[in-house]
Amino acid sequence: MHRYKLVLEYDGTRFRGWQKQKNARTIQETLTAAAERFLGAPADIQGAGRTDAGVHALGQTAHLETSREIDPAALREGINGMLPESISILSAESAAPRFHARHHAVSRSYLYLISKRRTVFGSKYAWWVPDRLDCDIMRRTLDVFRGFHDFASFTDRRMEKGSSTRAGIDSLLLEEFGDIIAIRVVGRHFLWKMVRRMTGVTVAAGRGDLTIRDIEEMLVSYSETPKKSTAPPHGLFLEKVLYEGDTLPDIKAPPFFR
Repeated sequence: MHRYKLVLEYDGTRFRGWQKQKNARTIQETLTAAAERFLGAPADIQGAGRTDAGVHALGQTAHLETSREIDPAALREGINGMLPESISILSAESAAPRFHARHHAVSRSYLYLISKRRTVFGSKYAWWVPDRLDCDIMRRTLDVFRGFHDFASFTDRRMEKGSSTRAGIDSLLLEEFGDIIAIRVVGRHFLWKMVRRMTGVTVAAGRGDLTIRDIEEMLVSYSETPKKSTAPPHGLFLEKVLYEGDTLPDIKAPPFFR
């Protein structure tokens, strides 16, 4: 068997997330079908991170295993020719037989985009918040999440199915680019809807609806507030999956907002 490392981008608007599901169109299913059509052989594709329905990726990593040996550049070009325009493989390379896109990742970076103005062309990729937001308070709010905490208030516990809700956040950053506020969250492991709920309460704090103390309490005892404040999926991007030796570039808005 031969294994390849793929890095891809996708617009998640019309997909029910990354992971294969019954009776639902997903990125993993679409990518696997395209690979098998091109290769003429079965292919197993596993991603480094789950993305929910409607969530995008600037740099999802996956590994592909198949019985067929092929030049990685030809593999990338061939599969891209079978994919819809909403998914594109950015790079492909041969990988070690035991390389696993998820298990070998050391951290993942997510980017959430908030628009300060109503935007027609960016409406699928940023959350328009018409209220005035205090970005200094939002930065102080994000600092609350840094480190290792119980994020039970910030996940859909039905999806976690009894697994631990404790997770560690390595870094958080908020930058402004004209009318765009970009929030980057970096950690090894994320729970279902965790980044969207963190973003939602951060925006609420920026509006003045919540205090930093309110949010600190949410990490100590369970609260329904993050669920009610969940940011919409279309502003969220899996920015990059990092492996040993990788570094993150400077935070910046995606090309369509520059």
